[in-house]
Amino acid sequence: GTPQKYDPTFKGPIYDRGCTDVICCVLLVIAIVGYVVVGIVAWTHGDPRKVIYPTDSRGQFCGQQGTPNEYVSRFAFAGADAFTRGPAVSSSPIQICVSKCPDRYLTYLNAYSSSTPGEREYYRHFCIPEFKNLQKAPIEVLKDKECPAMIIPSTPLARRCFPAIRAKKGVIMVGNETTYDDGRGRRRNVTELLEGAKKANVVLETRQLAMKIFEDYTVSWYWIIIGLVIAMVASFIFIVLLRFLAGIMVWVMIVMVILVLGYGIFHCYVEYAKLKGEAGSDVSLKDLGFQTDLRVYLHLRQTWLAFMIILCIVEVVIILLLIFLRKRILIAIALIKEASRAVGHIMMSLLFPLCTFFLLCLCITYWASTAVFLSTSNEAVYKVFNETACQFSGQTCKPETFNTSNITKLCPDAQCLFAFYGGETAYHKYLIVLQFFNVFMFFWLANFVIALGQVTLAGAFASYYWAFKKPDDMPAFPLFSAFGRALRYHTGSLAFGSLILAIVQVIRVTLEYLDHRLKAADNRFAKFLLSCLKCCFWCLEKFIKFLNRNAYIMIAVYGTNFCTSARNAFFLLMRNIVRVAVLDKVTDFLFFLGKLLIVGSVGILAFFFFTQRIKLVQDTAPPLNYYWVPILTVIVGSYLIAHGFFSVYGMCVDTLFLCFLEDLERNDGSAEKPYFMSPNLKKLLKKTNKGQPDA
Repeated sequence: GTPQKYDPTFKGPIYDRGCTDVICCVLLVIAIVGYVVVGIVAWTHGDPRKVIYPTDSRGQFCGQQGTPNEYVSRFAFAGADAFTRGPAVSSSPIQICVSKCPDRYLTYLNAYSSSTPGEREYYRHFCIPEFKNLQKAPIEVLKDKECPAMIIPSTPLARRCFPAIRAKKGVIMVGNETTYDDGRGRRRNVTELLEGAKKANVVLETRQLAMKIFEDYTVSWYWIIIGLVIAMVASFIFIVLLRFLAGIMVWVMIVMVILVLGYGIFHCYVEYAKLKGEAGSDVSLKDLGFQTDLRVYLHLRQTWLAFMIILCIVEVVIILLLIFLRKRILIAIALIKEASRAVGHIMMSLLFPLCTFFLLCLCITYWASTAVFLSTSNEAVYKVFNETACQFSGQTCKPETFNTSNITKLCPDAQCLFAFYGGETAYHKYLIVLQFFNVFMFFWLANFVIALGQVTLAGAFASYYWAFKKPDDMPAFPLFSAFGRALRYHTGSLAFGSLILAIVQVIRVTLEYLDHRLKAADNRFAKFLLSCLKCCFWCLEKFIKFLNRNAYIMIAVYGTNFCTSARNAFFLLMRNIVRVAVLDKVTDFLFFLGKLLIVGSVGILAFFFFTQRIKLVQDTAPPLNYYWVPILTVIVGSYLIAHGFFSVYGMCVDTLFLCFLEDLERNDGSAEKPYFMSPNLKKLLKKTNKGQPDA
């Protein structure tokens, strides 16, 4: 590319600019209008209750408040093998809403012949609502599928009744029995019920784990908030100190990270040595397998040995990088100091990520709600089910008119039962297209919001750099001015850049979906090709994000369209590839160390507090089922908070760096072409403005 030439009229971000990429702006507005229409249609047809509540064979919800079935669960049966065979078109399980799941073994024949009236009345609760004739012959009742042939002890799970299967000393049991009467005079092993409820125990254990985690949150939420506030204060103090003590803070940060990792290695060694000789501590992780109670792993020597090895590797890698990059760190410190001054003059920039975060939350909420309503906008479809051969088997029917139709005359045993949720209208046929459009619009709008934040920050920090007398020549409200310019003139350019990135991301999501579907296939060539495509599009996404970020800086400064800005930014960076590779990446590395220091410090503090190892507040820490729940929450939240603060700094450094490269190409330090860079940068690079004192 051609280096930028001197322009005597250029004094920073151009104010006299025009609208760019208008076509993309129009496309974005049309897409948003269409997205709103899709949301309204989905909210009109959708019913999220279908996700939460099960239905009986008539499509009525079980367990929904405000209905006759408010306090009930769903119970399914189909003769003697309700749980050992799945639903089919010719014979589907009868699903009814019951007030309570069965709690005992009982067959209909035993209940019918029982001398205890309560047995028969109890059994009737698991028959269809229309069944009233308790004197009807059992063979006729079972033939008409009015009652199940047998019931077994069951557990309510997500308002559905599942066999209460449990393992005792390796023996599968339901209740306290290993066999059961199937209602037809045969004894069966309870293992035959596993197929029908093979995932019930996993879900049940997961629910129990979730309940314990929820309990931990209820007793520790205020301490978690305190931890996040500490992380926020630490991040803010760290950034404020960078303005005055950037060099010292960077070196202190490096030393602190090394010390934190060193302490982690020491603590792992102490725990590893402490477990020596204890019973069960030498069991390997492979032999132990997966355990829902993660505290079990902390009693194994191998766990602490693995932690210690990982921390040692990280420690060595960081020390080697610091040794080889020690000279470049000084230049990075100068950039951070300059960024600190810029942020200090535009303090509102530290709060701007909250605006971006709020808009992203709106995008996520709208996408998630629209996806739920779209997935639940199917209608109840009823099919003809029968035991004997029937020409109408599997056809769609209407329960309201089924009893008066010819089907019941030609097929006396046929029933019109709820089959699934679907539909045959044009809207239902294109639901998958609407879901795809929903995902695509989510990526487009999310990327647009991020792009808007980047352009706004870039415009504000560019106004600082190109102010010859800092901060006297800066506009009164640089952040709001940059935000207004971005929305007024460059909505189309932001839409263009975010559209390209959204297309690549949607392709990546599609490839991940195909990879998930092909896991069971044995086609090695297809898997290899898919892996290559995933790798290529991952690299493409990273490159587009890098190019977009620098293109947005050029848009904020010069007001050019997206393609021109991307081309100029790319060629400018390629003309200074060595500086880009070293200075920019070293600065990113230092920011990463800053995040690691804040997250590590807050995480260690949370660990000692929630494990009650701080004697001063030992009685204050709440009792927990899993102390890793609040600790992980504090660590993840601290990282997000630190990332929000440092993202402003990162954008500031990138903007100043690009402006710095432009400054070197446009100007030569003469009286006619003075440098706009700060005195510190000029001193570091041995540049001067001839005939003019440094501002």
